[in-house]
Amino acid sequence: MDHSSLNCYIRADTGHKPYECQEHGEKPHKWKQCVKTFSCLHSFQTHEKPDSGEKPYDCKEWEKTFVCLQTVQRYRVMHSGDGPYKCKFCGKGFDNLSLYLTHERSHTGQKPYECSECGKAFGLPSSFHRHERTHTGEKPYECKQCGKAFRCSSSIKKHERIHSGEKPYECKQCGKAFASSSSFQYHERTHTGEKPYECKQCGKAFNCSSSIRKHARIHTGEKPYMCKQCGKAFRFPSSIKNHKKTHTGEKPYECQECGKAFRYSSSLRVHKRIHTGEKPYECEDCGKAFSHPTTFHRHKITHTAEKPYECQAYGKAFCYPVAFCRHKITHAAEKL
Repeated sequence: MDHSSLNCYIRADTGHKPYECQEHGEKPHKWKQCVKTFSCLHSFQTHEKPDSGEKPYDCKEWEKTFVCLQTVQRYRVMHSGDGPYKCKFCGKGFDNLSLYLTHERSHTGQKPYECSECGKAFGLPSSFHRHERTHTGEKPYECKQCGKAFRCSSSIKKHERIHSGEKPYECKQCGKAFASSSSFQYHERTHTGEKPYECKQCGKAFNCSSSIRKHARIHTGEKPYMCKQCGKAFRFPSSIKNHKKTHTGEKPYECQECGKAFRYSSSLRVHKRIHTGEKPYECEDCGKAFSHPTTFHRHKITHTAEKPYECQAYGKAFCYPVAFCRHKITHAAEKL
């Protein structure tokens, strides 16, 4: 058994950091620049690498690069299945007991770290500690360029790319580059057509997790974004942002041709077609083209003879919502 790995694993759970760094004082493995402390010497040595983004160790088989040699060796062992600690679920091998036990939880679903504030449970101590900061408000990672602070190190790394302009993830299909791996993976699906997130309620599929979370609110009726001025609630942050403009009167989107201003960017796009003459919506039946989608859909009804607006009182149906509204007014007048 890898005794040092077991000790590191136990320290990760308990938070115990027993090593005293003689050079830097009372905190074990204290980094000179950021005063971070570590339970294991290997973690300290990895962190101590220059913060240049350099990854000198290359695994050609898997087309990945790594900061330290020990990490690339462990990566190779994991995929070869040769490590002494073998996962009984997928066959991956590990040379480190703590990594093996952590990996096994991805199959068992075990979540031993529970938040005392809200009861949410986690499989990894790092995820648990990161979650705790949502309650404490702690943001220990501060950007040296603009002072913005973050809860986790991965967030500040992504943020720093805004200042540096670095986009390390490049699409092999079209050459477009991205600052974050999640944005890159989402983009790749536009080429493959992959939609791995499926709604259990209606079967509709999505290419990113945030889209399915938003979609789920259609079924649950959840509207978490409430306007403080009028109390109206919305499903999406973009919807409440647009709604707030009705109170402020803000119209930030101005036409460069005529100076007319709009609340929404979509309204400005449609308006610009008056100047350009663009009519992107063409009727397949008669070839007539339209600049606005609403006008186009209204026109399509003339070919189908569809009357989707039906009066429940009289059973009369109408092609257009305007005609239906006029009809409803006649009922209101009759009641007077």
